Amino acid sequence: MTPALDSSSPFRSLAVRNFRLFAAGQVVSVTGTWMMITAQDWLVLSLTDGSGSALGLVTALQFTPVLLLTLYGGRLADRHDKRVLLLGANLVSGTLALLLALLTLTGTVRLAHLCLFALLLGTVSAIETPTRISFVSELVGPALLPNASALSTSYFSVSRVVGPAASGALIAWLGTGPVMLLNAVSYAAPVAGLLLMRPAELLRGPPARGRHRVVDALRHVASRPDLTLPLSLVAAVGLFGLNFQVTLPLIARTVYDADATSFGLLTTALAAGSLLAALAGTARRDRPSGTLVAGSALVFGVLETLAGAAPTLGLAMVSLFFTGLASTYFAQAANHRVQLGSDPRFRGRVMALYTLILQGTTPLGSLLVGALAAPLGPRSGLWLGGLATTLAAALCLVADRRRTKPGPGL
Repeated sequence: MTPALDSSSPFRSLAVRNFRLFAAGQVVSVTGTWMMITAQDWLVLSLTDGSGSALGLVTALQFTPVLLLTLYGGRLADRHDKRVLLLGANLVSGTLALLLALLTLTGTVRLAHLCLFALLLGTVSAIETPTRISFVSELVGPALLPNASALSTSYFSVSRVVGPAASGALIAWLGTGPVMLLNAVSYAAPVAGLLLMRPAELLRGPPARGRHRVVDALRHVASRPDLTLPLSLVAAVGLFGLNFQVTLPLIARTVYDADATSFGLLTTALAAGSLLAALAGTARRDRPSGTLVAGSALVFGVLETLAGAAPTLGLAMVSLFFTGLASTYFAQAANHRVQLGSDPRFRGRVMALYTLILQGTTPLGSLLVGALAAPLGPRSGLWLGGLATTLAAALCLVADRRRTKPGPGL
């Protein structure tokens, strides 16, 4: 048995062997994914002479399956062995990434190919994401779930720091093809971690009975105002505020005239702030309040608006650091409020709904931001996202205060 870490340690979940294997595999894989995303965005702009609409289209196709299939993915997660589902998802994603890398390396890749692979990889992600999120509770149990969830956000943020920066440097040195190939190889890490786990040590509940209907989870959420309010706010932020995959490449290329290396550093600044917020979240032990969730969204909205007005690349990096910090703090607080407040019987489907709302709104937002970039300029995406997020957060703060006033009802 692995000796238990101090209960006050921010890394206490790493005392669980299965979680260590899981986290290590995810760090490598997600770093490769962020390298690929950076290379993909740069390749789209290169192939289309800086078209914001084309970049918005590819991003929308990548997230459209999340909008259509994530609830079904959550149903699969509640019904089947999550470890086996994750193994299959990573193997399929690795194969698709390898095929895309080969097209890029041979110089035959076209925008249509990027659109197709974005759609296929997004389809796998629609199943993998809710399964991965709900699998964490089986790895560590309810007592360590807030810490493990925060650490998961931390390694995602580390990957977002390392991935784009490394990708920008590699693109400038070797081109986009080798970056795509490294991403394909990175999928071997989570596959190895999942195979090395000890299934007997997974903290699974009793086999679920019934038909595992999605509608049952929706009814559960609808009956809980403490779940519907943060999910509504997540929808607004996901639609308007979290479209950095479109806004940052456009701003880097057309406003600051940055090269691939500088673009990678711009994305890294955003991710570095996210990492700091994720590390701060490891201290959380209880379910966050609705006021904390809405308040963090309000701060994020203000900071994103200011980031859109940054006059120089250096100031943009500073403002994006704080914007990334606020965005991740909000997303993590909302995740914990929903996950820790939901019935374990429905957790896979509820977290699928959370994923659907957070990521599934991105296709609409990406298309909107890409369309606005031409007539209003590339900064308009950050301004729209920041102002809309600020308004939505203020409304949720008022609604939460009314809901929690002493009196009848919830």
